[in-house]
Amino acid sequence: MNGEPRLGVDFGRVIHGGLLAPGDDDTVFLGGSFEEALASPATAGVYEVLPGLIEAFGGRAWIISKCGDRVRKRTLAWLDQHDFYGRTGLPRQNVRFCRKRPEKALHCEELGITHMIDDRLDVHRAIRDVVPYRYLFGTAEGPEWVRHIPDWASAEIILEDIPVGRSRPATRRSR
Repeated sequence: MNGEPRLGVDFGRVIHGGLLAPGDDDTVFLGGSFEEALASPATAGVYEVLPGLIEAFGGRAWIISKCGDRVRKRTLAWLDQHDFYGRTGLPRQNVRFCRKRPEKALHCEELGITHMIDDRLDVHRAIRDVVPYRYLFGTAEGPEWVRHIPDWASAEIILEDIPVGRSRPATRRSR
């Protein structure tokens, strides 16, 4: 890794099904039919904010998600169904899966992730020594070592944490 900033983003309850109450599951995506899962919406604001973040990171962004085979297939199909790659600029090959949340730390270390958005505090605990900039997405606030982002509109603060002279554009543009 060359030291360039790299963004990691969780899928469930961040890109998709976000802003649920802590502990709630997205039952349509997880337990509904395959068709219902594909028809379910993205988290409000993701398409307005995430493309600018991916651009600011020079395309060095990954989805890092915990799930089993069934949900992995639904996730990949949902990303295609919603033209996620085209709408955000995330490279299609930049999607990673693991079976347990603490394993996200292994992906973050391997990829050199410097900034991670996830809705689970246990993930942030696992990546605490690996990822310097951690963002807890959603309604629950966390300890002082993780920055709270209640929604996608608030996620633009991540731009402030990209070191000057790196991929960050000189001025933020409106979308």
